[in-house]
Amino acid sequence: MLTVYRGTIVHTKSFNEFESLKQGFVAVENGKIIGVGDDYEDWLSTTKIDRTTLSEVLLTEFQFLSPGFCDGHIHAPQYAQIGLGLSVPLLDWLNKYTFPTEAKYVDQEFALGIYKSVVEATLRCGTTLASYFATNNLESTLILAREAARQGQRALIGKVCSNCNSPDFYVETTDESVKGTQSFVKAIRELNNPLVLPTITPRFALSCSKELLRELGNIAKSNDVHVQSHISENLQEIKVVKDIFKTSYAGAYDEAGLLTKKTVMAHGVHLEDDEIALLRERGTSIIHCPASNTNLNSGLCDVQRLINAGISVGLGTDVSGGNSVSILHALNRALDVSKHLDFFNKQDIFGTGPAKTPNRDYQQLSYKQAFYLATLGGAKALSLDHITGNFAVGKEFDALLVDVSILEKPHRTLTVDELVEKFIFTGDDRNITAVFVAGKCVKGSKWETN
Repeated sequence: MLTVYRGTIVHTKSFNEFESLKQGFVAVENGKIIGVGDDYEDWLSTTKIDRTTLSEVLLTEFQFLSPGFCDGHIHAPQYAQIGLGLSVPLLDWLNKYTFPTEAKYVDQEFALGIYKSVVEATLRCGTTLASYFATNNLESTLILAREAARQGQRALIGKVCSNCNSPDFYVETTDESVKGTQSFVKAIRELNNPLVLPTITPRFALSCSKELLRELGNIAKSNDVHVQSHISENLQEIKVVKDIFKTSYAGAYDEAGLLTKKTVMAHGVHLEDDEIALLRERGTSIIHCPASNTNLNSGLCDVQRLINAGISVGLGTDVSGGNSVSILHALNRALDVSKHLDFFNKQDIFGTGPAKTPNRDYQQLSYKQAFYLATLGGAKALSLDHITGNFAVGKEFDALLVDVSILEKPHRTLTVDELVEKFIFTGDDRNITAVFVAGKCVKGSKWETN
């Protein structure tokens, strides 16, 4: 069945290109977009499609259709501890809260319960594409992959690798990590589900030996798969990495062959200029995690600096360093960070000195640019923008039906920009009344299509 959604349509074409169609349409067949625009009658005439053979869905004046959200960095097992331990720095938080929690996932029944909940929660909040860290445990990581497939979420899944600088109760040998990763890639591919892909996942350089990083780089290259990890999140962490690897944080990954066009690195708060140049050369992307960077006292990431340097950037919740699974929440926190950086640059908060020279030309992120980071920007960062991220013809229909009148009906008719702005600044998961992945409705059965 061919289904056409008619009403307000919004999406982005690039960081600075936001497209809105007040009386638009998106035509979907077999899960893929076959038409989009603002002249439905002309499209019908041109394509010679018989109107009686299709289904039309008419949006109300307070609804709009948006691309699905992309969470480029989320730790699925940490959903069990969300909201806890956010008053301590990163390395202390890992040792006191995170490692003990993740070690519990040897219990597959426990793992199934948490992973079922985190996929449900992220879908409810509009995340149609997620890049998940799991744990060191192979069997429970496969449970996460199967759960994402069962619920119909598009996902990159990573079995975490760490063979050093970790607690005795939560560490692997190099051989265990390598063989477990190889088995994991094979098992994910045997699921034969196009929505779920494997991603090589060294926890971070600090928890992996040089040998393990090289082996993981070889696996990524030989299998042509994605890579995810952390970079330059915390100043203490950066110092320890430099002491061990005798190079920059980015250099440690690059020497292992882990910086590729399919690599995403979370955070990038304190990247040096030469590191940014290296990431750009390799085609590696950054996932901005504003909530976590604030909660764990890591710092303020200057997204504009990265984008101006040619780095692809997406958004991540970084649960449970982040305290919400909602990318809409992350979008708002990204705007907050950008405003704070603007204050620092234009109100002399930096003080004096060559290392703290204000940037009078700094530009805040607009809500439309942040919307890009949450949708197409994330898909591009994850090297999946040929499949999802906006409503370009040929892409799969990953979408949200948003209704800004759910919580409180506006007192007047809103423009398209006002609909989007109101959702961004006052909305939550309750405003997302339907979620589609590859044309299938995974939330809001009333709106099911092919």
